Amino acid sequence: MSFVKTDQSQLTAAEMGKLWATYVGNTMGKCVLSYYLQHVNDKEIKKILQFAQGLCEDYIQDIEAIFKQAAFPIPVGFTKDDVNLEAPRLYEDDFYLHYLQYLGKAGMSIYSVAIPLVTRKDIRDFFVKTLHDTSQLMVRVNDVLLSKNASINPPVIPPPEGVDFITKQSFLNVFFGNGRPLQGLEIAHLYGNMNNDITSKAIITGFVQVAKSEKVRQYLERGKNLNQKHIDQMSDKLSKDGLPSPSLIDHLVRPSTESPFSDKLMVYHKIDMFAMKIREYANGASLSARKDVAALFAKCQLQVSLYVEDGANIMIDHGWLEQPPEAIDRDEVQAGH
Repeated sequence: MSFVKTDQSQLTAAEMGKLWATYVGNTMGKCVLSYYLQHVNDKEIKKILQFAQGLCEDYIQDIEAIFKQAAFPIPVGFTKDDVNLEAPRLYEDDFYLHYLQYLGKAGMSIYSVAIPLVTRKDIRDFFVKTLHDTSQLMVRVNDVLLSKNASINPPVIPPPEGVDFITKQSFLNVFFGNGRPLQGLEIAHLYGNMNNDITSKAIITGFVQVAKSEKVRQYLERGKNLNQKHIDQMSDKLSKDGLPSPSLIDHLVRPSTESPFSDKLMVYHKIDMFAMKIREYANGASLSARKDVAALFAKCQLQVSLYVEDGANIMIDHGWLEQPPEAIDRDEVQAGH
């Protein structure tokens, strides 16, 4: 299905920004998934990887058509130069399911926000389709994870005995000591963020093994340690209420040291995925009534934000960071007279 409009109406800032981010992200996804498809034995998982790669290719093609029509320069993004399909296997088959779950969350967070921001019907329809497609991908991934008993699900808690209302401010004011137990939304977001960190740690464990630059390796190692720190802190919140924590999946990383990806791709990948975590931590904080949980999410968010900034600086130092679309610099225009 084509989403290209017949007229030459200009793109708004929101349309430019969201299409640009979607394009670059899917060129990266295409590179990563093309490598995974070189090393997969499970037929069911292979079909899902092929489906996901097909989505990346479709979105890249659709956005290129929109950009060409609008005389908008096509971003470089990531190309075959950023992936080595001949590199040995770095991850086990089951890891791919967790990765796709993580990738799907990142995509949905961009697409869902884009829909109310864009005004051109063809572009809005494009993002509606991407959201629907990615939701279907998540359903397929979750079904296979469940069938393999590998899904990371929050624990079951007993239903309330009846409807009740909060009568004490202590429901909110929990920082130290014995406060109220975690409520369902708090557990859900602790689990969801731990799931992100567990998958991120496995991804980055492989990246640390294969990074070529020492500076990039140190940056990735720092990200791995940050993942583990946040896992430990959120696990502590759960354990105080006698709730189990999800298990790590680092064992799904093989000991290969030959890199399948460029250092540029690996640094950008972690910037992109940690940026998604910023949104997820903010969402968790906004829905947590216990102040200690909200404060933990806010602290994690700040630490991840600083990490993303340092990654962007590495990209800039190496000339890897493409300039996203931006408003006119009026001061620069005036200086040119």
